[in-house]
Amino acid sequence: MRAARLIRMALLIQSNPGLTGAALARELEISERTVIRDAQALQEAGVPVRSERGRAGGYFLAAGYRTRLTTLHPNEAETLFLSGLPSALRDLGLSHAAETARLKLTATLLPSVRQSAESSARRFHLDAPAWFREPATPELLPELARAVWTDRAVELSYLRPGRDGAPPSAVARVVEPYGLVLKAGTWYLVSRIPGEGQDRDGGWRTYRVDRITALGPVPGREEPFVRDPAFELAAHWDTRSAAFARTLLRTTVTVRLTDRGLRQLPAVVDGAAVADALASASAPDPAGLVTLDLPAESEDVAFDQLSRLGADAEVLAPARLRARFRERAAALAALYQADPQEAERSKRDRSGRDRSSRDRSRRDQR
Repeated sequence: MRAARLIRMALLIQSNPGLTGAALARELEISERTVIRDAQALQEAGVPVRSERGRAGGYFLAAGYRTRLTTLHPNEAETLFLSGLPSALRDLGLSHAAETARLKLTATLLPSVRQSAESSARRFHLDAPAWFREPATPELLPELARAVWTDRAVELSYLRPGRDGAPPSAVARVVEPYGLVLKAGTWYLVSRIPGEGQDRDGGWRTYRVDRITALGPVPGREEPFVRDPAFELAAHWDTRSAAFARTLLRTTVTVRLTDRGLRQLPAVVDGAAVADALASASAPDPAGLVTLDLPAESEDVAFDQLSRLGADAEVLAPARLRARFRERAAALAALYQADPQEAERSKRDRSGRDRSSRDRSRRDQR
């Protein structure tokens, strides 16, 4: 709705004086021409918006003017109270501060809005970690969070995982901590290596916080580092995590799937692999089967993943992986070829026949 957009535009200009038309267009997801029209509409409504040209230009409100649009709507209060992540705040050592801020905010709300906000917390709860794992808070996480808040470079020791069964190795790094990300119950540090801005990764590195074994200040660096103003943590994480997931997919498996297997594939395989596989999928054959090339981390991983699809997936290549499935199928067929009670009766019958044969043999020998 345009009214809501105008309110948001006024609040954006109030909180960020000097926003350009292009920046407002991105924030509001409209064109720059619409920004100009909306600014005129705000002026006609009595909001003293002005635009200035030049390098230091942008949109401003008249000096000393404050909008009266900051009262929360009940839906906005509900959303605000749902935005917290209790486990993450606890890990970062901020649960007490968050609760205090929530109490202060609650005290400023109108009774009707306060009731809506409090009711949302009774109805919705976000539990981030996956099932069947006990999330552990990394010991150094609160200290690392303080470095992120204060833009302080740190020197850390990190256990880098070994490859091909090799033990992990300890490395030391001086990093500028830009942000922390909680992914499926695991904390990651997004950082930049000073002086490596020209390498292929732009100096950006990501570390699992639970593998950081030591953390301390950098000798001789007491001033905060200067953050890259263009850095956006969410966009950076989305891009890098997707790229990292694809670097793990070093093997390709040709597989034929039933319609049911195709529907279940996203439940057992990484999302990036599914997207690439579906792009290579053939049209269904007369039996309704689809053939596709599935990227996988290794043949071992592919074997574990596709085993969950049972008879809805047939591996065509590589031949070595197909042979593993054939051996598994033969072993299962041998195990389940008869009813357990029938197998036990057959075993007893064979044992009885063998005993009778031995008795007859002994009588004949006498």
